[in-house]
Amino acid sequence: MTLPRLAARLAAVGLGVAGLTHRRAALREARALADYPPSGQFADLCGLRLHYEVAGQGPDLVMIHGASGSLRDLSFRLRDRLADQFRVILVDRPGLGHSDAIAEAGLAAQVQFLRRGLEPLGLRDPIILGQSYGGSVALHWALMGGVKALVLVGSPSLPWPGKLDPWYRLTDTALGRRLAIPLASAFVTEGYIARTTAAIFAPEPVPEGYEAHIGAALTLRRQALAVNTAQVNALRDELVAMEPRYQSLTLPIELIHGSEDTIVPLSVHSAPLSRLLPNARLTVIPGAGHMPHHAHIQTVIDAVDRAALR
Repeated sequence: MTLPRLAARLAAVGLGVAGLTHRRAALREARALADYPPSGQFADLCGLRLHYEVAGQGPDLVMIHGASGSLRDLSFRLRDRLADQFRVILVDRPGLGHSDAIAEAGLAAQVQFLRRGLEPLGLRDPIILGQSYGGSVALHWALMGGVKALVLVGSPSLPWPGKLDPWYRLTDTALGRRLAIPLASAFVTEGYIARTTAAIFAPEPVPEGYEAHIGAALTLRRQALAVNTAQVNALRDELVAMEPRYQSLTLPIELIHGSEDTIVPLSVHSAPLSRLLPNARLTVIPGAGHMPHHAHIQTVIDAVDRAALR
């Protein structure tokens, strides 16, 4: 076989595999949307939609989910425990859950999108609760103003040493994104999802019913994977730029962090941040991992109550 013929056959095989991968990914995406339809309302921002939920009455409490997630993480148990005291507003961050993607991945663009989308609700000095990456969004929102208090749960707040894990390093390149994201969307198994979820909760167990509720399949859609990786890969540089501005924050800040959180380590983030900000109160939960808003709900509720009173 001549070299041109071999190259032509390899190209045909490659195109066939790519076509199969995208067809399989599209079928899985359609199934995910059917299994986990929108649970809330939509705000239209010049053709782009923000998906949000509102529950309860009282002072405004906006809750922002972390990376690779959606508002379903916060509606599993926490929302209903707070809705008797607050008007709880859950949002899908841009490009995740059922919110449309926006052109920029950065924190400032996300905050602007969320604030504009929630304007019809008439927010008045809301308390912002952010979990994991959502806490970084909440911090940037506070730096932009109009926030009464912050509650940050296992949140990145300061630049970390070293590099992100291999998935994010791979998807930080154009070729990596082009190859890895469709393959992950098409072929990641339920067993892998279960193991990843268990690792996020470790050393504590995944709550019964959580996996059925969370809708991880929504996060495995190609666009959601691309948006999430872009947001996470941009985060460290944004925290570098934000750190010198933290001393301008005079609002009450409640920091909740598990002592065994290996995803967003306490010693890198909430502990040093609490020393930077005299108005920050740090609550360390011994033995807790990255998801204390599920295993230690009352501790988080107590922090929200303190933030409201402070």
